[in-house]
Amino acid sequence: MGPVINCAIYEGGLKVRDLDISKPEDMKVQPGRVIWIGLHEPSQELLSELQREFKLHELAIEDAYKAHQRPKIEIYGDTLFLAMKTFQQVGDEFAMGETCMFVGRGYVITVRHGPSRSYAAVRARCEGSPNMLRQGEDFILYALIDFIVDNYFPAVDGLEERIEELEESIFSRVTNRDELAEISTVRRELTELRHAVAPLPDICQRLQRFDVPVIDPHSHPYFRDVYDHCVVLLDRIEQLREGVKTVVETKMLLSSVRQNEVMRMLAAWAAMLAVPTAIAGIYGMNFEFMPELTWRYGYFVVIGVIAIICVVLYWRFKKAGWL
Repeated sequence: MGPVINCAIYEGGLKVRDLDISKPEDMKVQPGRVIWIGLHEPSQELLSELQREFKLHELAIEDAYKAHQRPKIEIYGDTLFLAMKTFQQVGDEFAMGETCMFVGRGYVITVRHGPSRSYAAVRARCEGSPNMLRQGEDFILYALIDFIVDNYFPAVDGLEERIEELEESIFSRVTNRDELAEISTVRRELTELRHAVAPLPDICQRLQRFDVPVIDPHSHPYFRDVYDHCVVLLDRIEQLREGVKTVVETKMLLSSVRQNEVMRMLAAWAAMLAVPTAIAGIYGMNFEFMPELTWRYGYFVVIGVIAIICVVLYWRFKKAGWL
């Protein structure tokens, strides 16, 4: 798969044709038309060509090439630059990617880095809604942001299920799971997810301001809807973080309780073993004059006394819940 995933031109809400990004004459911005370019980990040379064609700011190009940006929105003249984190499930874990977007009058350019779902579904959704796509670049931007935010919900659902499984497993005495390692992994993923989502409400609010270029006021309700989704996500993430803290505290408490149970059991057995040890120690001192040494039934009496005392102690400890 090359760096150019898709490149097409739209007019009146309908796709006109695909474009060849290597032909400068196809990249000319015209009124009433929108060029939508999708890239995946492009080279610096390709980004430099797009910079010359669409007059993009060099700092935004640098950010899009190097990636590893925190979610943000920047305004460079009449161009918007957005950076957002993407989450994708890889096996039992989640991998983080990044998407950078350039939005100006007549063009939308997306640059994907790392793991992320394809934006083919977003393109198909926009092409299937020509009345909405006719609104132009701001609707495409909304569709992209909404798609990224919606893909956070399965990640949150997966983390919620894993936390519930951990809550159940810590109450099970027989388990083969490394719970501490799983808790550490879940906490790390929640932290990464929070860092990805926390700036998004501010980004959505910024897009609703009237001084932001490209974004027309009729698009503000759509960005308010995305804002609401981001707030819900943050609330759920905070609840899950509290859930992880509860799991850790519960595990530590149960470990302490189980350790106390073991210590009580060991103390009970030590007390019972102390009786025969003490009696045997007395008769092992090898004194010459001990009255029981010459008694015919002394051995059986001593053994009986040891047995009776041990049985009584066992009954008392069992009744007290120590055994």
